[in-house]
Amino acid sequence: MAGTLFVVATPLGNLEDITFRAIRVLKEVALIAAEDTRHSRKLLAHFGIQTPLVSYYDQVERQKAPRLVRRMLRGENVALISDAGTPGIADPGYHLVKAAIAAGVKVVPIPGASVIAAALSVAGLPTDRFAFEGFVPARPAARRAFFEQLRAASRTTICFETGRRLGASLEDLVAVLGDRQVVVAREVTKLYEEFVRGTAMEVRDLLGGRPVRGEVTLLIGPAAGAVKLESPDDMRHAVARLRAEGLGLKQIARTLSREGGWSAREIYRIGLELEGEGASR
Repeated sequence: MAGTLFVVATPLGNLEDITFRAIRVLKEVALIAAEDTRHSRKLLAHFGIQTPLVSYYDQVERQKAPRLVRRMLRGENVALISDAGTPGIADPGYHLVKAAIAAGVKVVPIPGASVIAAALSVAGLPTDRFAFEGFVPARPAARRAFFEQLRAASRTTICFETGRRLGASLEDLVAVLGDRQVVVAREVTKLYEEFVRGTAMEVRDLLGGRPVRGEVTLLIGPAAGAVKLESPDDMRHAVARLRAEGLGLKQIARTLSREGGWSAREIYRIGLELEGEGASR
């Protein structure tokens, strides 16, 4: 029989946040695939886990995934861990999980710490709908385009940012989205854990000139008065509003398709119809 791939969440910082099940699984598997073996050895040593380790980071993920799958097909159980939190969430893991599923290997989640869930739970922003958007782009033009896509967002957006670029991101966020409610979550569960809440301008000013260190999660509240895009009339009004604000039709189509569940092609067609109606008047 084939083995099992266990996707194991590990603590973000506080070692007490590991589960009893995670410790047991890490002790029982034949091999642990770790994002950074040097980092993971400290965690494993703390809990007396002596299971062999193999490195599994972004640059070698595609290369090593088939090898690990072959071991599982021979009957070995393998655990996948990242440096902190849940593997595969902005960390290595996707290619291994996909390859294991394709090979018929059973994949089992061992849930635990996730900075996305932890930060959202205490942010004070709406939690009924939210989206994780990965890392904020590093280049200014791409970063502003990223925020443009959130102009009509009707849910809380969660993304990662570096402390070094956080100030520039907040400046662009204010310029593109105005004074949206935001939360900066820094070093979650660690010694210097900090949550800065307020409008984008308030948070920018609070952090202005102060070096921000450590890992940062940026949460952006929904647009004020965001409407549900359920009917064609709802979509027509939303397209007309964004067009009046100077956005191009392609950008509008991409933005609203993410929010309303409509195809970008249909939204673009509505925009062309509105422009045709305006030209005929």
